[in-house]
Amino acid sequence: MTYQQALDYLFNRLPAYHRIGKAAYKANLDNTFALDEYFDHPHSKFRSVHIAGTNGKGSVSHYISSILQQAGYKTGLYTSPHLRDFRERIRVNGEMIPEEEVVLFVEKHNGIIEQLQPSFFELTMAMAFDFFARSGIDVAVVEVGMGGRLDSTNIISPLLSVITNIGHDHMEFLGNTLQAVAGEKAGIIKRNTPVVIGETQPETEGVFRAKTIEMNAPVIFADKSFNCSLGDFNYEDGLRQFNVIKMPCRLSFSGTTPLGGIYQQKNLQTVFAAAEILKPLMNISDKNVIDGVRNVISNTHLAGRWQILSKKPLTLCDTGHNREGLEYVVSQLKALGKKKIHIVMGFVNDKDLTAVLPLFPADAAYYFTKASIPRALDEKILKEEAAKAGLIGESYVTVREAMKAASEKAGHDDVVFIGGSTFIVAEVV
Repeated sequence: MTYQQALDYLFNRLPAYHRIGKAAYKANLDNTFALDEYFDHPHSKFRSVHIAGTNGKGSVSHYISSILQQAGYKTGLYTSPHLRDFRERIRVNGEMIPEEEVVLFVEKHNGIIEQLQPSFFELTMAMAFDFFARSGIDVAVVEVGMGGRLDSTNIISPLLSVITNIGHDHMEFLGNTLQAVAGEKAGIIKRNTPVVIGETQPETEGVFRAKTIEMNAPVIFADKSFNCSLGDFNYEDGLRQFNVIKMPCRLSFSGTTPLGGIYQQKNLQTVFAAAEILKPLMNISDKNVIDGVRNVISNTHLAGRWQILSKKPLTLCDTGHNREGLEYVVSQLKALGKKKIHIVMGFVNDKDLTAVLPLFPADAAYYFTKASIPRALDEKILKEEAAKAGLIGESYVTVREAMKAASEKAGHDDVVFIGGSTFIVAEVV
């Protein structure tokens, strides 16, 4: 079996949410427990940090992984979805799982796969934990796929749980109120295990406090304990200055981050709160934290977060895809002060367009397109729906065609932005 054949098997044989949507979702952990038993409980062979949330969990996961790497730990990182290569989901010290490991996994364990018929995510998680255990890692940073309570990752017993924030995403699975979504994500809170909540939100604070009392879990609300301020993003060197103040003692931490999004202000508050708990548990220094934040891209190879693709014209992409995430993205685009904004846009077909399209500026030029996945919304339908929101442009069959058109029409003093969906960004990074 070749690597491509192994991928074809994983993608075509197993139901995958990122490709087909709701039909791949399983509202129980039966397969997860069966796989864990089959692989002899690999998650029990290493320490872990568990990270959930609507927005920011990817950045926070990579930051914490980078910090642990700076402290000298052999660190596993499990995230989703991937952008270009399936192996991005499973990394050790920033390096992707080797292709031959993926092939051997599929070949060796084909029997249990056929017997259980797990989802793509269930099997990917089993692959990650098995690889981490066999690699002899010290600690894994594990990002929740969706929700928390019924997510396949929720079999771990972490040193620390982190919930970045609660927003309007996947509500068809997690509940139609922020309180309901918070209840699902609070499912990762474990008994006697500290938890960091990234943002204090009036709709959800009570949910988290009740759960932490029930589980006797010490809790830190990051935005009540740390205050982060950001300098301007330098589009020449790709760095942004930050200053984080620990309250109430006013202890200050300063450094730079290569992640240019203004939303990193909240992520950094969450990261420093998490680091505060991990410092004594993992013998992490303040320098490890500062260096980990600065080196997050070189250590973990994170991509797609306010990423500069070219400078003339300034071309950016970002994986923000729900209402809360796109509010930050659009605000930052407008603040650039460029002559004209050109937006290459695409969404998945189950996106609530009425919630996101009104966020975008009516005076931008639009290039509507679709990613090359079954869940992608047809670009002509998107063009029609966008017109109802006052967003005018042309449709293009592929992301490459849309990006080429935007680049040709944009002047040197304009900005081109590519986004709307993670899968759109995946085709340009």
